[in-house]
Amino acid sequence: MPNQNRPLGAQMSMALKARGVDVIFGIPGVHNIELYRGIEQAGITHVLARHEQGAGFMADGYARATGKPGVAYVITGPGLCNVMTPLGQAYSDSVPILVIASCLEREHRSMGRGRLHEMRDQEAAAATVTDWARTAPDAKAAYGLIDKALAEFACARPRSKYIQVPIDVLGASCAPAPAPLPAPKRPQASTAQVVQVAGMLMAAKRPLFIFGGGAKAASAAARLLMDQAGAASFCTYAGRGIIQSDHPLNFGPTLPRNDSVGNIASADLVIAIGTELAEVDLWRDHLGNTAPLVRVDIDPHALTDWHRSEVGVLGDAGAFVDGLATALAGHQPAKGWTAEEVAKARAKSVAEVDADRPGIVRIIASMQDCLPADTTFYSDMTQFAYVGKEVYNLNAPNLWHHPTGFGTLGYALPAAIGGKIGLGAAPVVAMLGDYGFHYTMQELGVAVELGLSLPIILWDNGKLKEIEDGMLSAQIAPNAVVARNPDFCKLAEAFGAAAVRPETLTDLQSVLVQALKTKGPTLIHVTPEIR
Repeated sequence: MPNQNRPLGAQMSMALKARGVDVIFGIPGVHNIELYRGIEQAGITHVLARHEQGAGFMADGYARATGKPGVAYVITGPGLCNVMTPLGQAYSDSVPILVIASCLEREHRSMGRGRLHEMRDQEAAAATVTDWARTAPDAKAAYGLIDKALAEFACARPRSKYIQVPIDVLGASCAPAPAPLPAPKRPQASTAQVVQVAGMLMAAKRPLFIFGGGAKAASAAARLLMDQAGAASFCTYAGRGIIQSDHPLNFGPTLPRNDSVGNIASADLVIAIGTELAEVDLWRDHLGNTAPLVRVDIDPHALTDWHRSEVGVLGDAGAFVDGLATALAGHQPAKGWTAEEVAKARAKSVAEVDADRPGIVRIIASMQDCLPADTTFYSDMTQFAYVGKEVYNLNAPNLWHHPTGFGTLGYALPAAIGGKIGLGAAPVVAMLGDYGFHYTMQELGVAVELGLSLPIILWDNGKLKEIEDGMLSAQIAPNAVVARNPDFCKLAEAFGAAAVRPETLTDLQSVLVQALKTKGPTLIHVTPEIR
C-alpha cells in the first residue's frame, strides 16, 4: 500500500522513523493493533516486553544510554496503568520517554458502560506522572503532539510525555505526517551572565561546584574549568563522572553525608549546575552554604525553589561552562582547597558507607578491578546498589543509572535491557536485589530472546534489608520484610539464561568477565556469605 492515505496508526510509525526513532518497546493488544500496522515498513525495531512496566523501563534505559527518546506503545486502560510507574520514574529523573496509547472513542469515554479497558479519565491519570498528557482527536493533532514532545525533549528539561489516540482515529485513513522540522535550540545564558559569574569565580578563594545530571554534556569543559578556578566539586548521583573520580579536589557523590555541610559552608562561592538539589540529592532541607549560590539550569523552576540563589542562570549547561572556561583562560587558580582535606573527607565517607552496610564495599571493589572502565550500570533500589553508587569510581559521565527520584523497585533489569539494545557491543551490567527482582523478573525472557550479553548481579540477602534496618532504627519490630524466594539460578535457567553462584570474590570476577562475552544474559547470584 502506498504511503498516502494509510491508517493513522501506520502513519505514526512512519512519522516517528522520519524523526529519528529506531526502536519502540511495547505490547500489542486488541485496541492498539493499528499502531503495529506500519512498524516493519517504517524500518523500526519493536521489542516485545513481557509487561508494560518492563516496556516503559526499557524505553527509559534506552533513552538514558543513547540520549535519544525512548518510545513505548501500550493499550488502553491496563496498558497505561502498567506503564505509569516508568512514566513517573522518567518524570522525576529527567528522562525523555514518550508513551503512545490507544483510548476509547470520544463518545464512549467516561460513560461507565462497561467497555473493554474503560477508565474514568485515562488522560488525567497519565497527567499525574508526566510532563503532559494529551488526546489526539485526529491525524493533524497526533502529528503535532509527536513534534511537540520531540521538540521539548531537545530544548527543555526532558521529562516523560503521553499521547493517546482514540481507537477509531487510529484506524482512519489519512495523509502522512509533514516533514520533520529542525529541532529548536536550547536557551542560552547571556554574555552578561557569563561575565558576572566568571568575575565571581576569579574573586573566590574557595570556589565550589556541584554538578548534577543536567551537566553531563559539559564534562570536558567542566574539568578544564575546575583546574582554571582551583575549585573543588561535589556531584549528585546522576552527575557522577562529570569530574573524574581521582581528581584531587573532587569530593564525589557525598552530598548526603553529614560532613558535606561543613565543607560546603567553608566555600566562599557555590555554583550548582544541572541539579535541582532535591531531597534525594541531599537528604536535608538546606544545602549548607553560607556563601553566595549560583544556580545554572534548563528548568526555570529549579531557579526559584527554596534553595535561595543570588544568581540564577536559565540556559544550557554545556554552553555556559564553555563560556566560563573561555573567560577564565590564563586565570591564576585559587589555592584555598587542598588535596589532603578532600582525600580525608572521601576516605571518611567510604568508611561510613562500609559501617552503614557492612561487607558490600569489598564486593564493589572487586567488581571495579575487573570490569571495563566504560561499563554502564543500571541499578535497583537495593543496599548493594546504594553502596555501589557511593564508592564505585567513574571517570566518565552517564555510566550509572539509578531510579533516584521516584524510587521504584524493579527498574534495573528492564532498563539494562533497553540500555544494552541502545549501546550494542558496549558493556552493560544490571544490579538488583532479591525482592526487587520479583517485580520484573519476567523481562529476563526478553534478554534471552534477543541474545543480550548482560551480566545480572542479583544481591540476595533474603529480605527487605533496608526496610528491616529502618524498622529497627525506629524501634518497630520487623514485620513483612521476608518473602520466600525461588531458586534463582534454576529460575534463570528455565528462561534459558546462564546462572552462576560464585563462592569467592575471585570467582565473581571471573564470572563477570565471562558474562560480558557470553551470548545471552547471565544471572550472577551473590549473597553476603561470598568470601
